Amino acid sequence: MKRYTKFETAVIHEGYDSRDHHGSLATPIYQTSTFTFETAEQGEKRFAGEEEGFIYSRLGNPTVKALEERIAILENGESGLAFGSGMAAVSAVLVALTKANDHILCSQGVYGCTFGLLEMLQEKYNIIHDFCPMKSEEEIKALIRPETVCIYVETPINPTMQMVDLQMVAKAAKEYGIPVVVDNTFATPYLQRPLELGCDIVLHSATKYICGHGDVVAGLVAGTREFISRVAMTTQKDIGGTLSPFDAWLLLRGIKTLPIRMDRHTANAEKIFHELKSHPMVRNVYYPGDREHPDYEITANQMTKGGGLISFEIAGTKMDAQKLLNELNLIKIAVSLGDAESLIQHPATMTHAVVPEESRKSMGITDQLLRLSAGLESWEDIWEDLKQALDSLGNNK
Repeated sequence: MKRYTKFETAVIHEGYDSRDHHGSLATPIYQTSTFTFETAEQGEKRFAGEEEGFIYSRLGNPTVKALEERIAILENGESGLAFGSGMAAVSAVLVALTKANDHILCSQGVYGCTFGLLEMLQEKYNIIHDFCPMKSEEEIKALIRPETVCIYVETPINPTMQMVDLQMVAKAAKEYGIPVVVDNTFATPYLQRPLELGCDIVLHSATKYICGHGDVVAGLVAGTREFISRVAMTTQKDIGGTLSPFDAWLLLRGIKTLPIRMDRHTANAEKIFHELKSHPMVRNVYYPGDREHPDYEITANQMTKGGGLISFEIAGTKMDAQKLLNELNLIKIAVSLGDAESLIQHPATMTHAVVPEESRKSMGITDQLLRLSAGLESWEDIWEDLKQALDSLGNNK
């Protein structure tokens, strides 16, 4: 099948050939748990890896495979793997890379559940982790130990929107032969491709922008064929965090509009960002596309646009932040992102509630911080809702 170089075409066509499926334009849902063999010998060969073919949907499924091939191509990886959740993808990758007494170096901020996983690995298996702002190669090298087995990075960081220079991190890691894992959920392969910047493994909570419609929980990983095969035959197969065929079908449907949706999310976020900056009840606004953002040069070098997420601190208290959320009508209070609907949440008490207060504040997550996922609605309607809530807060001062 022809490979397409343009993202907007690849996101619709790659990984699926209708000629292999009776001419069906839409990818069929192979809603089956198991696959039959023509002979006992064929079953033996498939289990031995001597013949390609499907065995059991936990080990592979045609619908899921189409999604895996598509994300691999979009991220410019050799192979891809789909999981039942974003955290299933994170845990499978980290478990595959580590053993007891190893060390993981992480970006200063990570998703709350990733933080919880790191804490669990440390408590149960003495897999130690350190957090690092990753502002320079020297800073990274100073924290690398003989036991360091990977560097784990979020960029933009959730929810502070800080950026990490992936080329700089990859350069430092390669001196030590350490793989770099990047959570690319916020940017998607449409705005940022870590593998092209020298990193080794990229993962997504596909629940977010890749799905785009708030109706699937899923994770995706892309990387080298050797690494993906190792994860597929160990941590995914034996722990079992696989994706269902129906959910894979929903993701294949959603991902076709990813470029169009990301353009709209970004356009809305850019307009709302400018309005937030001038509102008297807003103390700080954090958006990767802000030309005054301290990391803007990194954004300009490795992202094509600033994306659809904004974090901002209100001039007030935790109670004021919660009052603002309760004043909203159009914008929904929810912890996800990347949906057609605009969503807002309070990280300190929601997505990062598991993070101890001292660690949370060191990450820049204050009680006044809110994270907004700009939806696909009219930006004027989104801003009108935000403005009335902010104005109401100001009137009560």
